[in-house]
Amino acid sequence: MPETLPDDPILLKQLLLSASVQMSEKDGQIERLREQNALLIQRLFGRKSEQSSDPDSPQLEIFNEAESLAEATPEAPVDAVEEDAGAPTKRRGKRTPLPAELPRLVVTHELPEHELTCACGCRKQVIGEETSEQLDIIPMQIRVIRHVRKTYACQGCETAPVTADKPAQLLEKSLASPSVLAMLLTSKYADGLPLYRFEKVLSRHGIDIPRQTLARWVIQSGEQLQPLLNLMRDKLFEYPVLHCDETRLQVLHEPGRDPSAQSWMWVQSGGPPDKPVILFDYTASRAQEVPLRLLDGYHGYLMTDDYAGYNAVAVQEGIERLACWAHARRKFVEAQKVQPKGKAGRADMALNLINKLYSIERELKDASDAERQATRVQRSQPLLDQLKTWLDKTQPQVAGQTALGKAVNYLASNW
Repeated sequence: MPETLPDDPILLKQLLLSASVQMSEKDGQIERLREQNALLIQRLFGRKSEQSSDPDSPQLEIFNEAESLAEATPEAPVDAVEEDAGAPTKRRGKRTPLPAELPRLVVTHELPEHELTCACGCRKQVIGEETSEQLDIIPMQIRVIRHVRKTYACQGCETAPVTADKPAQLLEKSLASPSVLAMLLTSKYADGLPLYRFEKVLSRHGIDIPRQTLARWVIQSGEQLQPLLNLMRDKLFEYPVLHCDETRLQVLHEPGRDPSAQSWMWVQSGGPPDKPVILFDYTASRAQEVPLRLLDGYHGYLMTDDYAGYNAVAVQEGIERLACWAHARRKFVEAQKVQPKGKAGRADMALNLINKLYSIERELKDASDAERQATRVQRSQPLLDQLKTWLDKTQPQVAGQTALGKAVNYLASNW
């Protein structure tokens, strides 16, 4: 503002209004920077999960995992009862029985010969037995399959010799048998074991196979499994609900691309609940042409976030796009994290209603379709109506660039 104020009241009013707007913009910018700083600190040093700590969470500390889990789930024998003088009896849960289909090795324990004679001089007889079971694992056994192909020739004529065939191999002229390839792929993709660790596993048994060779086996096996992948995609498209999402990643040694360039892993999941299908597709692009290609021929319900790259797919005939509550809830969680300490805010109100919806769905986990629909109409719909009323009232009152404003606008645009 100038050192001397103008005498014209209209000009003075405009000047004060302009100053007020500038101050408001600066305050808003300071608030946004404060929220961004709080979120960055949370992402760097805070707990990564939105939910309460879970012993099955991959974020659980590595080094004290055994101690943490042992305290959370103490082991007790079957039907064991913990008794303490002066304390009520506490019964712990039963162990899960070992699978009946596992092979059993029966080890019978008998009294030694010198204890079979009773003090009265008679010989003790078996009148019963006690049985208990113990899980046993045979360590990995590594062996070499030597294929010996006999060669035959006729001694009565000069017919060319014939060598016996051996069974077709998944990777011809490779050291790897089908069982080695199966274990390699399972360890890498199902158990999350990197190739350099699998290399060390083999080295403990005296087998020296470089990880570069293991990598070639993985790639070549993937090429051989393409027909299975095609069948999985067919099964995925047969089910009426499909989830799709994309995650950014970096590839360090990709030909023709800078290591800092962003790439994308597209994940599609669906299929029958008892036999889910999950497919991964890597691309260097996030353009809408990718989901158009991946979902070509699909008809049904498509659940995604609100990324505009899915818009072209969503408008196709036979596809109905669904919004994801998890994405909406996540933004309110972020807004909650930047609220003043010890004070409840608007984000808490939204999360309270959303969490009640989640609670109802947890109760309906094993319900039939008819029960689920009836309960949603009876209990979930009133919560949705209440949330929509809160949303319509709150949206005009919050700044769009704040964490709460982004959460409110996201929910409103996807309602």
